[in-house]
This record gives sequence, structure tokens and C-alpha cells, in this order.
Amino acid sequence: MQDVDNNSDVNRRGIAVVIPCFNHAKELAACLESLTRQTLQPAEVLVVDNVSEDHPEAIAEGFKDSLPLRIIRFTEKQGAPAARNHGAESTTSARLIFLDADVVLETNALAHLSDALDKNAEAAFAYSNFYWDFKKFPSRPWDIAALHKMNYIHTTALVRRKAFPGFDETLKKFQDWDLWLTMAKNGAKGVFVDEYLFRVKQRSSGISSWLPSFIHKVPWPIFGWMPKEIKKYRDAEKIIRMKHGI
Repeated sequence: MQDVDNNSDVNRRGIAVVIPCFNHAKELAACLESLTRQTLQPAEVLVVDNVSEDHPEAIAEGFKDSLPLRIIRFTEKQGAPAARNHGAESTTSARLIFLDADVVLETNALAHLSDALDKNAEAAFAYSNFYWDFKKFPSRPWDIAALHKMNYIHTTALVRRKAFPGFDETLKKFQDWDLWLTMAKNGAKGVFVDEYLFRVKQRSSGISSWLPSFIHKVPWPIFGWMPKEIKKYRDAEKIIRMKHGI
């Protein structure tokens, strides 16, 4: 991928926002609206429509006068990792941030994440705390040992393009955890911004489904049965651990 991070302040701080979208046109409106209110405006906004049936392009069109917005539509569904990778390849700004369509940024989110990268030249990406609806999801300072135990970094982080290795398109879950582990293996470090810079709208299914932590702690095997979502979660977790030897 092209490395456009140079001495020009515009290019150095320029941000490309990539938004994969599949049947979440309603949520997309709030996501794009939050981008119009950013104190640091993005240089590029790209919506990648993953063959939606609810016409997100109609929502996106309404923001073309207020955002540097483009829309790409796949001809067949390829999944969120492929949509994010295609979006990265179709933009040129030195910094990338991936927003799911149901993410709403605080007005200073891009500015504070970008400031963190400016102040930490050794950091490949900047990340923060966030809300899942009204539940707080705190993160923590960069710690590889802790990352090997569990993921504490959301997909919505600001990444230097030159350090971005791409998402693994074969994974159905934990693509973000895999990305941070891959980057760590490549020698990259993250910088933590201890603020709640965005909110994710909880859904009953899809990228933003969630189960309370106590459900995951139940010793299901002793009951001879396990909820379908828990089994899918543990199977996906095993794939990541095997891939990275953790």
C-alpha cells in the first residue's frame, strides 16, 4: 500500500474513514452525522456497501455536501474484513480509521486520536475507551502480554497506513484482535487515549452483538450443552490463539 505520510501537515494528519455497511442504512446516518461534527475533519470518507438491501447509498448521498464522501458497492457479499481492506486500498490518506456503520464518534474523537499519534512517533495506532450503548468498555495502556490474554482494543482505532497489514478476510470473528496481534508481531505499538471517544449501538446480531461476561464464565461443558453463540465465540477464539501461538 502507498505510504503518503510525509512532512506536509495535511498529508501527515490526513485521515481516511472507511465504513463497511451491510443492511444498516438507518445506523449509517448517525455515523456520518458524527463525522460532520468532528473538530478535525477527515480528508476522505468511504462507505463500502456490502450488497445491502436497504439502500445505504441513499443515506450517504445526503452527506456529500458536508463530507468528502464516496460510495463503493460490492457486486457480491464479501464480508466486513474484505470491505475494510478494499476501503483502505481505495483511499490514500496517511491515517486510517475503520468505523462500523453503528459507531457514533464524539466530536473530538479524530482530533484526540490524531494528537496521540503526533505526540508518539513510535506508535502505529491510537485507541480509546468506548461505550456499548450505555455500558462503558474501558481499555488499557498498550501491553502485549495482556493482548495475548484477551482483546482490549476496538476496531475503531486510528492507524498509520504504513503500518497497516490488512485484515484477515478468512476470519468470521475477532478480526480486530487478529489485526492488533499481527501488528504487534510486526513490532508495532499502540498508544492509549484514556477517554470515551465513541459509542457503539448494540444489535441483536452481526458485528455488534454482545453477551454479558458472566455468560462466558459458566462452565458449560459440565452441563453437556453450550449456547450456540458461546460455542461460536469459543471456536473463533481458538482459531486466533492457534494462529498466533498464544
